[in-house]
Amino acid sequence: MPEDKEKTEEKLKVEKRVEESIEKIKNKEEILEEKEHKKERKREIDGMAYIYTSFNNTILHITDMAGNTISRISGGMMTKHDRLKANPTVAMFVAKRAAEQAKDAGITSLYVRIKAKTGSPAPGPGAHAIVRSLSREGIKIISIADTTKIPRGGPKKKGGRRGRRV
Repeated sequence: MPEDKEKTEEKLKVEKRVEESIEKIKNKEEILEEKEHKKERKREIDGMAYIYTSFNNTILHITDMAGNTISRISGGMMTKHDRLKANPTVAMFVAKRAAEQAKDAGITSLYVRIKAKTGSPAPGPGAHAIVRSLSREGIKIISIADTTKIPRGGPKKKGGRRGRRV
């Protein structure tokens, strides 16, 4: 009989150890899951993409929300031909290179601001191509705004009531 009691006590001790080790493993798994959630939250960073397009060039400037420059690339950096700097095809390459640099910095989504030359009726041909390419590269586009300056009246023209006579 005393041997049976010793065996049952040993079995109980072993079972306790097993239960404790199982609890430790569960706690470690919970801690790892919490760390993964923190990493995922950390990775989602918003940024700003400023696109300047004229009929001569296309410039893409990506910053974080504080205004620190992450990437600044123009059409002239991608091609040596002056006539191709504002081309939509070159704009796609500009967006691709800028998106790679933005992803390296951890940016996953962008607010886009498009600006054209003052007085121009519309943005240049590269603006639309850049926005499409950025979204194709896996960057989420949150909003798009046109920030082109528009003249509203301005100073009085030279000449009198009947206009300037030459």
